[in-house]
Amino acid sequence: MTHDHDLVLRPTAAQTEAALNPPPGRNGGDLVVESLAGLGATTVFGLPGQHALGMFDALRRCDLRYIGLRVENNAGFAADAYGRVTGEAAPLLLSTGPGALISLAALQEARAASAPVLAISSQVPTAGLGGGRHGYLHELPDQAASFRGVVKSVHTVRTQSQIPSAIAEAWTSALTVPHGPVWVEIPQDVLLAETQIPVVTGGDTFPEELPPRPELTAVAADLLSRAERPAIVAGGGVVRADAAKKLRQLAERLQAPVVTTFGGKGAFPWTHPLSLQSWLEDRHTTDFLEDADVLLVVGSGLGELSSNYHTFKPRGRVIQIEADLGKLESNHPALGIHADARLALQALLETVGERTDPSAPERVRAVLDKVRDRIAAQELTLEQDVLAAVREALPPGAPSFWDMTILAYWAWSAFDAKAPNTMHSAQGAGGLGYGFPAALGAAVADPTNPVLAVSGDGGALYSVAELATARQYDLNVTWLIVDDGGYGILREYMTDAFGAPTATELTRPDYVALAESFGVPGVRTSPQTLAADLAKALAAPGPSVVVLPAVLRMFAPTHLG
Repeated sequence: MTHDHDLVLRPTAAQTEAALNPPPGRNGGDLVVESLAGLGATTVFGLPGQHALGMFDALRRCDLRYIGLRVENNAGFAADAYGRVTGEAAPLLLSTGPGALISLAALQEARAASAPVLAISSQVPTAGLGGGRHGYLHELPDQAASFRGVVKSVHTVRTQSQIPSAIAEAWTSALTVPHGPVWVEIPQDVLLAETQIPVVTGGDTFPEELPPRPELTAVAADLLSRAERPAIVAGGGVVRADAAKKLRQLAERLQAPVVTTFGGKGAFPWTHPLSLQSWLEDRHTTDFLEDADVLLVVGSGLGELSSNYHTFKPRGRVIQIEADLGKLESNHPALGIHADARLALQALLETVGERTDPSAPERVRAVLDKVRDRIAAQELTLEQDVLAAVREALPPGAPSFWDMTILAYWAWSAFDAKAPNTMHSAQGAGGLGYGFPAALGAAVADPTNPVLAVSGDGGALYSVAELATARQYDLNVTWLIVDDGGYGILREYMTDAFGAPTATELTRPDYVALAESFGVPGVRTSPQTLAADLAKALAAPGPSVVVLPAVLRMFAPTHLG
């Protein structure tokens, strides 16, 4: 008797011949790139280094497209954006020690944002492993220990035969919800040694789905069907699961107002009658959500930014759908449903009853009117005009990537993303320097759309070297730099807290001249000409820089006092 699990695929004659007679001149690095290609990768990001040269040499013998950046952290941000845009695992090739460690901030952002990044790093030769002090260049007692608290999983390789399986296992981990960055490390001598292992021709992996438990969705559907004032918080998990249409269907069936988190921008139509937009840093929105008798939270952990800095105190029943088990009920007691947002929303759509509530759109308008009046009272016309100019210039389907800067903080709350998976920022981990290199990664993923990057002058200095990358690969990225002479948001924070800022003022270059020195066209604009200048830059092929000298202010917070 033959069981299904006893069946194996027999190699073809051609595969057998290729396996018995692998081409000469291959090394462990070839096994890396062959494994990636077998899994479906088409593009890799990275930066070469002495211990990793075996991998980079192997790139000459494969069809993978290599995009090299100038700083490892920026290469990580580019891979992060590529993973967000495509939903594929983005390979990131790094070298040992300093090179690998420089990527940590980017991998932290990828982890916080659930971006699938497959980082593959070299290691010192195997003779230097084990924690002793052998004195190898770049040696660390335990390199992987530096990454275990940052990435989703760590995979170590010590022999060439382990390479294909370790990379496949890491690939599966990166693409199993919740998506995230993973780490593979391979010693230098393993990468450099000639190999007789056959060419890696397969590698299909099947990340497991995460369906909801049916008894939990049955309870959730009953609570939502009987609710008097239901409301929905839609987070980044809705965008990553491509579940925006299902969210809209459920909201309309329940007549439940929807607010999107900053990571969930675009998950619900901005101008929909049930849309509370993204005004989470506003007490009027917080009060509205607290008043809901049943609050459905989909794809969000209700962290610091999504809870108005933990001032949100729900009075009704909370239902939380979250793929990251560690975030489930981590901030508020709830009916916790550990599931992919798309599968859970589908289950609710199959069981929830239809509600009628003619007052829901009116209540939404009342909240938005209060928010609008609050902002209008603060005389922030410049800031609103600048954000409106960006929206006017950016084509509806074009992605944008925002650094940690005042205009981005405005955009979190006030920018209409137009569509899911088009607006991204570093709000997951909050590191500087994300916007421009991430935009480069998105442009690599989809060269048919212009891509916008937005930075302050302080954040721009983190990634200005990547102007060379943008020019080298002729990437369609327009970089808007808002130049206010320093770390603008820190200047505001310190002035508010201490009466004066310290260490926030910066000497900076002439960004237009600097861009032109890289062969990238640059223009200095004004708030009045921004929309036209930005639209022109976005319409032109290749990279460009638009510099806006302006001091912007944040709207007053509502979580203090």
